[in-house]
Amino acid sequence: MNSPRQTVSYLIQRFREVGLTPDTRHGQNFLVDLNLVRLLADAAACGPDDVVLEIGTGTGSLTAMLAEHAAAVVTVEIDEHLHQLAAETLIDFDNITMLQLDALKNKNRFAPQVLEAIRGRLAERPGLRLKLAANLPYNVATPIISNLLHIEPLPVSMTVTIQKELAERMTAAPCTKQYGALSIWIQCQCETEIVRVLPPSVFWPRPQVDSTILQIRPVPEKRAMLIDPVFFHSFVRAMFFHRRKFLRSELLSAFKTQLDKPSVDEIMLQQGLDGNARAEELDVSAMLALGEAVRQRVAGMG
Repeated sequence: MNSPRQTVSYLIQRFREVGLTPDTRHGQNFLVDLNLVRLLADAAACGPDDVVLEIGTGTGSLTAMLAEHAAAVVTVEIDEHLHQLAAETLIDFDNITMLQLDALKNKNRFAPQVLEAIRGRLAERPGLRLKLAANLPYNVATPIISNLLHIEPLPVSMTVTIQKELAERMTAAPCTKQYGALSIWIQCQCETEIVRVLPPSVFWPRPQVDSTILQIRPVPEKRAMLIDPVFFHSFVRAMFFHRRKFLRSELLSAFKTQLDKPSVDEIMLQQGLDGNARAEELDVSAMLALGEAVRQRVAGMG
């Protein structure tokens, strides 16, 4: 089954037919290089044992490519007009669940309808697994990826187009300006690979920045090191809340009602950290160790 040829001329014509213009509020930048749409689909490597989540159905071009090979696709579109446009394109597929809503209930949670649809499809037979494959709207890329690492079942891979700057933050090394809470949150659980850098010219409308096809693969052995993922996620964000502050000050600020100065100093001494240490200097394993030491001390005081 052929997917629609999502070229600039095709999109302009289809949008004109229904009186639409791209909505910048929803981060609508359509990937119009057909080879790159196929590259994204191929990189996701969807097969008969995969249930694929797509955020941002758009006109359904990528959706159709995914549905050709996957067991099922759950695709979410916030724009009701685009949802209707895609429904016409995808009408011949019987393995696609289309949802017209905001995929996120808030920045920390998926909409319940999305999780229900995913789990319903996964329950259709044993052995099915979840993947994310999407040209993610720029404005929701971070919460979509971060929150997927909190859900059960966990996706086995996430293959997405996102801003190049965001991909660089996710893959950054310590002591670089891109390194931060998001770098640690992703790297403490996953392996990442930049598949291709995409110039603005391959999108319509053209964004102001380069993009990247990024593949993220959760690693069970890494995730096993996370004793309390919810605590660590909030902990690591707190450690980078004021990026240039010393780590000691960040700990005292974040846990001011739970840890006094002697307790913080003792934890830092145990972790081999001096008073001039900053969060950006700690690699993933060091931040994991510090987070667990703090968690244990706070729990012990409860």
